Amino acid sequence: MKDAAPTARVTHGRRDHGAAQCVLDEAVREGGVPGILAQARDGGGHWTGTAGVADTRTGRVRGPEDRFRIGSITKTFTATVVLQLAAEGRLSLTDTVDRWLPGVVKGNGHDGTTITVRHLLDHTSGVFNYTQDQQALSSQESYAPAELVAIAMSHPANFPAAGTGWSYSNTNYILAGMIVERATGRTLTAEIADRIARPLRLTATSLPLSTDRTLPDPHARHYTKLFSPDPEAPVHDATELDTTPYWAAGGMISTVSDLTRFFGALLGGQLLRPDQQRELLTMTQTQNWLPRSTYGCGVSRILLPSGTAVWGMGGALFGSWTYVYGTRDGTHMLAVNINADWAEGRWQDPIGIFTDLLEAEFSYGCALGFAVP
Repeated sequence: MKDAAPTARVTHGRRDHGAAQCVLDEAVREGGVPGILAQARDGGGHWTGTAGVADTRTGRVRGPEDRFRIGSITKTFTATVVLQLAAEGRLSLTDTVDRWLPGVVKGNGHDGTTITVRHLLDHTSGVFNYTQDQQALSSQESYAPAELVAIAMSHPANFPAAGTGWSYSNTNYILAGMIVERATGRTLTAEIADRIARPLRLTATSLPLSTDRTLPDPHARHYTKLFSPDPEAPVHDATELDTTPYWAAGGMISTVSDLTRFFGALLGGQLLRPDQQRELLTMTQTQNWLPRSTYGCGVSRILLPSGTAVWGMGGALFGSWTYVYGTRDGTHMLAVNINADWAEGRWQDPIGIFTDLLEAEFSYGCALGFAVP
């Protein structure tokens, strides 16, 4: 059994988070993760809990202000910008991809004249997921968005016609980011900063420029086994990383505090007009993705084993795995990050840890046998 590093608890509010802290401690002690960090925000109060370390060399414990890469939670930010542009009449969700990116999506069953912006946002486009071609994705260090789309176009579409199926594809959000830049004449980085980060005072949240491989301080080191299921797989430090292969689909940096604030505002209707809020939360049944899940526009709904439903998004990038989920109205949110992409013991991967943590926070620990008021 591994010894857990000292835990930290910061509480401003009345809810008891003891069950959640127990999951954090067990994730390090039994799950073998280097460190884990969580924040719950509920009714104006917040609780922050940590276990394990941010740096296995120095032994520094994980801290509430740690920055980390959020992977596919980037999609929620990209989708929010697209929906805001739709509200302003600068684009429409019924616009075809070809309307904005002529000739970019074609070949091998892909047809940009029939795929709409909405199809991109809810993963019903059928466009091949370029990250499934790891050989092509490892042929160079940095990638332009058009190069990522070209990788996808070299493979057959996932299904023959847009809107006839569901398949998670990072290519959808690369295309959505390209459309944002074409519609605004500005970078997606600037649009996210001006439309979301600055108004919400998300001071630690950004989409890095293509030349920036670093994480701002303070940050946890990111440890990866390259998503290998082998418990003996070597561990690599992926803290410095070129994120151009992920960009609008997975390249952002944030903190647990910024993420609970963002999702609270988004689900609470503070960032979108009513019509776009309905689009955000119009869900489609997923396939071969998270169990018992549906997907809207960059936001998913998960039904936990206890029957409790939570809304939010998860993301993983080398050495960092993050979940942010909560109530549909955004009044109670939980963000959690593990600075690794594996888990041991009774968990198959970090998703198992996150599921237990969500149960502890939103089902009051019932499924875990905790007695939480």
